[in-house]
Amino acid sequence: VQLQASGGGLVQAGGSLRLSCAASGRMISMYTMGWFRQAPGKEREFVAAIKWRGGTTYYADSVKGRFTIVRENANNMMYLQMNSLTPEDSAVYYCAADPSYYRDYVKLASYDYWGQGTLVTVSS
Repeated sequence: VQLQASGGGLVQAGGSLRLSCAASGRMISMYTMGWFRQAPGKEREFVAAIKWRGGTTYYADSVKGRFTIVRENANNMMYLQMNSLTPEDSAVYYCAADPSYYRDYVKLASYDYWGQGTLVTVSS
């Protein structure tokens, strides 16, 4: 599976962005999909995930209520709608795919495939 993240950019605090993740090579309908982010000088951290069975979603506490993860299996796409952005959300955002259902969706090691990242900068 090849993943291509896009949609990042510069936005003012309080604004919104929608990140896209386009998958190719295989259909992602049976993959757990996730978003992670990495700010300068910090470790990559979990942001959100969506299971393939039932579409159950999970969010980091820091983004809960502000971010929404969505998948469109028919189009082999995944999205992250980000609202009420703050400077603390500034980071490179990565999409990832996990071919299993039972791995821990929070852990980086659970994901076999990664996109190249898209930069989100939130100005105060």
